[in-house]
Amino acid sequence: QVQLVESGGGLVQAGGSLRLSCAASGSISSINLMGWYRQAPGKQRELVARIISGSTNYADSVKGRFTLSRDNAKNTVYLQMNSLKPEDTAVYYCNWGVVVGPTYRYLEVWGQGTLVTVSS
Repeated sequence: QVQLVESGGGLVQAGGSLRLSCAASGSISSINLMGWYRQAPGKQRELVARIISGSTNYADSVKGRFTLSRDNAKNTVYLQMNSLKPEDTAVYYCNWGVVVGPTYRYLEVWGQGTLVTVSS
């Protein structure tokens, strides 16, 4: 019904930058939250950044380096990642909370993930 497609991952050296994007398709009446999570091998999935109730929150580990933004006209959310570190290596997942038609149910939707690898 609603799908999220992530892109922009890849291989980058420490200190470099990447810009992830997450584009939504489907019948969305409103977006309550937009967020990015990541999961490194053998570790739990963790929240990276999220926009909810008009406020943007970042994990302490990425604050000052990552920036979450959105383009409502394109139904797209972005994660600009600067000063990347090897510990940022993970699969990054887009997560939206949306209200969908025609029943106007609230759903939590996940993207398939995009791999970010930061070499030292």
